[in-house]
Amino acid sequence: MTSVVTAGGISVTIRGAVVDESETVLDRLVSDGVPGSLASGNAKLWGPDAAPLAARRLGWLGLPEASRYLRDRLAGLVREVRSAGLDRVVLAASGGPALAAEAICRTAGADLTVLDTTDPHEVSAVLAGGLDRTLVVVADEGVEADALRRVFGRAFSEAGLAGEDLARRFVVVAEEGSDLQRTAREAGHHFVPAEPYVDGRFGALGARALAPAMLAGVDAEPLLDEASRLGAVLRQPYDNPALALGAALASSALGDRDKLVIADLGSGQDGFAAWAEQLVAGAMGKDGKGLLPIVVEGVDAPGFELTGELRRVILGRRPDEPGPGREAGVSVAGPLGAQFLLWEYAVAVACRVIGADPFSEPDTGESRDSTAALLRPEEGAAPTVVHRPPELVEGAVEVHAPEGALRGAQTLAEALDTVLEDVQDGGYLALLVYLDRAGDAAAAGLRPLLAARGAKVRKHPAPVTFGWGPRYLHGAGQYHKGGPANGAFLQVTGAVGGDVPVPDTPYSLGELQLAQAFGDLRVLRSLGRPAFRIHLRDRAEGLAQLAAALG
Repeated sequence: MTSVVTAGGISVTIRGAVVDESETVLDRLVSDGVPGSLASGNAKLWGPDAAPLAARRLGWLGLPEASRYLRDRLAGLVREVRSAGLDRVVLAASGGPALAAEAICRTAGADLTVLDTTDPHEVSAVLAGGLDRTLVVVADEGVEADALRRVFGRAFSEAGLAGEDLARRFVVVAEEGSDLQRTAREAGHHFVPAEPYVDGRFGALGARALAPAMLAGVDAEPLLDEASRLGAVLRQPYDNPALALGAALASSALGDRDKLVIADLGSGQDGFAAWAEQLVAGAMGKDGKGLLPIVVEGVDAPGFELTGELRRVILGRRPDEPGPGREAGVSVAGPLGAQFLLWEYAVAVACRVIGADPFSEPDTGESRDSTAALLRPEEGAAPTVVHRPPELVEGAVEVHAPEGALRGAQTLAEALDTVLEDVQDGGYLALLVYLDRAGDAAAAGLRPLLAARGAKVRKHPAPVTFGWGPRYLHGAGQYHKGGPANGAFLQVTGAVGGDVPVPDTPYSLGELQLAQAFGDLRVLRSLGRPAFRIHLRDRAEGLAQLAAALG
C-alpha cells in the first residue's frame, strides 16, 4: 500500500504498514482540528502546562513572510563588508541556527565557516585561514559563541585592528534588549535584530540562520518563496504533506519503531539531515518518550537495514523512481525552504500526539550546569578536571570506564565489543566525538564501523548514532537524557597540541571542551546510563587504531 501527498512543492510518500498506522493518527488530528489550530498559532495544542512557553515560541509559522525584511535590512551591511574586502564569513553559534545556516550555504554553494565547537585545533585552523578578510557573525549567547567572540576579538587586536575597524568585524544577531545586544552596542558591533518569538530549534527561516547565510552571499528570497508555497496549504486537513509526515512520525514514536533512520538519496541538500536530526531529537525526546533520529551515510550504509524498531526515511529521490531503498517507510522530496517548514510543522504535530512539549528543553541544562561547575574556579585558580587512570591503554588509545565495566577486556577490540554488548535490546549506542570536525573528519567513519561490528557481536544489532561535541548537546543531548532510558554512550576526546586561551576567563578552549565532555559524561552516568570514554593521546594515530580494532 502506498500513500502520496503532494502540495506546496513537497511530496511525502508513505509505504507499507505505516500507511494504516499513520492514517489512524491523521484521522485523529483532523477530527481534533489540529491543522487549523496550529496554522492559527493556538498555543494550547500541547496542553495547559506547555501553553505559556508555546505562546512565545510559535512565531516560526510566520517566518516565510516575516523574514523578508532581512533583504532590505542587510543590503547596506552586505555592501559595506564586501567593499571592505570581508568575503570570509565565520558563524559563531550553536544548535538549530548554526545547522540551518550551514545547510543553506552548502546547498547554495556559498562559503560559510560554521564554528559551533570549542575544539582548539579546529578554531586555530580557522584563525590561521585569513583574518584580514574575515567577518564574524555571533548568533548565540551560549558558552561556545561567547568564547569564540572573545578569541576572535583578541586575534583581530593582535593583527593590528583597533577601534571601529575592530568593532565592525563583528555582526551580532540577537533579540533586542538581550545581554548580547547590550554587548554589541557597547562594543560598537553591527547589530541585526532576531525574532523574540522564535527559538533556535524551530528558527531555520529566522534571522539567526538567514542573516549569516545572506552575508555569505545567499539569496534568501527563493527559500522564503518555497516555504510560503507550503505555508499556504498547512491549514488543509487533507492534501497537507506536513500533516501526513507528522502523523507518520507520531505513529512511529507511539509504536515499536521509535528509531528514525534518515538517509539522503540525491536531494542535493547537504547538511539538511543534521538539522532535521537536532529538531526531532530535541523537540520529541522528553519524559521518557520520543523518536530517536539516526543519520546514516546513505541507503547502503550499515544501520539502514530494515528492522522491527526502525522507521526509515529517505530524503531526495522520489520513491517511484528506480533505485535502492525503495521499501523505506517514508520518502520526502522538495526544495530546501519548504523542507524546513515541513519538518518544523510535522515535528510540532507529532509532539502533540505523543504528549511532548516541543519548545521546552528540560534536560539540556543538566549538562550545561555540570560543565559550569567544572569550570568554576576556586579562589582564582584555573579550572581543573580530575583525570582517573584509564582501565585500558593500547598504543595511542586510553579507555576510561567505571570500575569493572570492561569485564576483563584485555585489548581495544575486546573493550569496544564490551561497549556494544552493553546496549540493551531495543536501545542504541551514541558515539559522541569531541574533536576537530575538519582535521579529525575520519572520526565520522567510526559510526558505520561500529554499526557493522555490532551486527557481528550482537544477536540483535544496535543502532549507532554519531554526534560532534559540543554540537550534539543542543539537540540529541536532550533525547539522551530525556528520552527513553535505553541508550549507551561512547565518548571520544583527544589530546590538544596547541591550546587557545579564552580572554577574560580563567579557562582555555581546550579546558572548556574537556569540561563540556566531562560534564555531559557525569550527567549520563548519574542517570545510570552505560557511558565510556576513549581518549586519544595522538588523534590521527588513535583514530586509525580504532578503525583497525573495529575491523
